[in-house]
Amino acid sequence: MMPVYLAASEYIDWVHPSVQQQAARCAEGAADSQAIAQRCFEWVRDNIQHSMDYQMNPVTCKASDVLQHKTGYCYAKSHLLAALLRANQIPAGLCYQRLSVDDQGAPYCLHGLNALWLQGIGWYRVDARGNKPGVQADFDPPREQLAFHLQVAQERDFPEIWPEPLPCVVETLTTHKTFQAVYQNLPDIEVASIAS
Repeated sequence: MMPVYLAASEYIDWVHPSVQQQAARCAEGAADSQAIAQRCFEWVRDNIQHSMDYQMNPVTCKASDVLQHKTGYCYAKSHLLAALLRANQIPAGLCYQRLSVDDQGAPYCLHGLNALWLQGIGWYRVDARGNKPGVQADFDPPREQLAFHLQVAQERDFPEIWPEPLPCVVETLTTHKTFQAVYQNLPDIEVASIAS
C-alpha cells in the first residue's frame, strides 16, 4: 500500500518543477527523513497563508498552485505538504476531521490535515493549517499537536489516511472562485458514510 502514499497525481503534483525545488530546499542539509519532514511541515504551516485567516484569493487546490500563490485553505495546504513530503520520498496521506464551524454545533465542515510515515514511529499526523491565537500545531513526534480538538457532539476524528483528496473537497475548491464562496460552502460529509 505504501506506493500510493508516494504517488504524484493531479492535486498532489510533486513532479512539478517548483514543488521539487521547494522540496529540495526543505531537505538541504537535513540529518534524516524526520528532519526533512519537520522542515516541510513548518515551511507550509508558516509560509502559506490560510485563505480565510488572511482573506486571500485565488482559491487553490493543486499543490503547485498553492505554492505559486502562497495561499490555501487547510485542504489545499495539506495537498502541498503531501507533495513536498512525497517529493522527498516520505510517504504522506490526507486526513480529515469533522468540526463545528463555530464550536457551537451545526453547521459542521471537514478540516484537512496530513499523516506521514516516520521510521521507528509509523503514521504520525500533523496539521499545517497555520497557527494563530488559540491555534497551535507543532511537530513533536510521537506526540501529536494538532490545530483542533473535538469539543462538540457530531464532531469526528476520522482514522482513515487517504492517498488522494476526498471528492467533496476537490469539488469545493475547484467550483468556488473566492475565499468567501468557499467559506459559505465548506465541505462536509455524513458521519456514517465516510467509511463506505
